[in-house]
Amino acid sequence: MKDQNYSTTIVVEQSPNEAFSAINNPRGWWAGPWSGKIDGETDKPGAEFTYRVPDVHYCKMKITEYVPGEKVVWHVLDSDISYTKARTEWNDTKMSFEISKRDGKTEVRFTHIGLVPAYECYDSCSDAWGSLISERLRGLITKGRGRSEKKERRKT
Repeated sequence: MKDQNYSTTIVVEQSPNEAFSAINNPRGWWAGPWSGKIDGETDKPGAEFTYRVPDVHYCKMKITEYVPGEKVVWHVLDSDISYTKARTEWNDTKMSFEISKRDGKTEVRFTHIGLVPAYECYDSCSDAWGSLISERLRGLITKGRGRSEKKERRKT
């Protein structure tokens, strides 16, 4: 079943350390389809943080692997996805970011371990992850911002 986990990969010109830094700043790239609030520390081993979109989505995560320039893993300790029958289907899943050098570039491979096609939220969650990783995270790594400055200015 491992090969059924949702996974996507991006390749950027920036260094593995720059990619690692961006990954550990989810406030900078969790925008767009999953606009929500993050509470807690997101950039050190063992830290716990929550992500919440009121009345839609909640998850509490713990950073269980943290290897600078190489890998970060978030373990979902608790979740509530309001639009699914099994509202806690993310519980005990993991979000893994593996960073490596490939042909002079940096590859970031994201895998949501445990998010499989049998889950009710698989289609919507994989669509959202695809956008977050390929657009928002890539933007934060390559341009120093994960969301449009124009849109951000309108909110203020």
